[in-house]
Amino acid sequence: MDPDFWLDRWEKNQIGFHAPRVQPALAKHWPRLDLKPGGTILVPLAGKSLDMWWLAEQGFRVIGVELSPVAIDAFFNERGIVADVRKFGAFTVHSAGAIELWCGDFFALEAQVLPPIGALYDRAALVAMPPEMQPAYAGKLAELMPINTTALLIGLDYNREEMSGPPFAIPQAEVRALFGLHFTVDMLDVRDGLTSSEHLRQRGITRLEEATYLLRRRA
Repeated sequence: MDPDFWLDRWEKNQIGFHAPRVQPALAKHWPRLDLKPGGTILVPLAGKSLDMWWLAEQGFRVIGVELSPVAIDAFFNERGIVADVRKFGAFTVHSAGAIELWCGDFFALEAQVLPPIGALYDRAALVAMPPEMQPAYAGKLAELMPINTTALLIGLDYNREEMSGPPFAIPQAEVRALFGLHFTVDMLDVRDGLTSSEHLRQRGITRLEEATYLLRRRA
């Protein structure tokens, strides 16, 4: 994953990957994580996702990690919120209410600097990673998540001959292979994602499988 690529996309507002609505699978499947309100949710590569507002409205504390300061500024500015800003190690932390956005490299994040993580939500981080980086990403999640904590993960699959990522296609078997060493992996549902992905149809995709997984960190 080339950081400059994503920084440039945000700078130029080329963000067809940003969803203008809350992910339906989040509201549908979040109760499966069985996390009590007040717990902390970690959101990798958070962008300016509306899902973070939804999680905060359910009573959770949200820590999003995002590389682009443009995305973070937009997240708060679009709601007329002035965030508090502080430096914390390699990160610049923007906070307001129950939401903190940490600006910096997700791979530089260390478990000891985080509050206890109750769960993780990945809508768009794994699919942003090229195949050669996906094992490192799975290992990073294992490093950051305490034993028995859970994650809700969204994966995509399509015909790789029709498009090269990002977002990158990750078939179900590859998801299980990536995370199977440190997590139990349960498929929750599979749906047609093409109807809500106009920007991918324009890139030539004719089939898009959107799958939701429940991961549980095991010993």
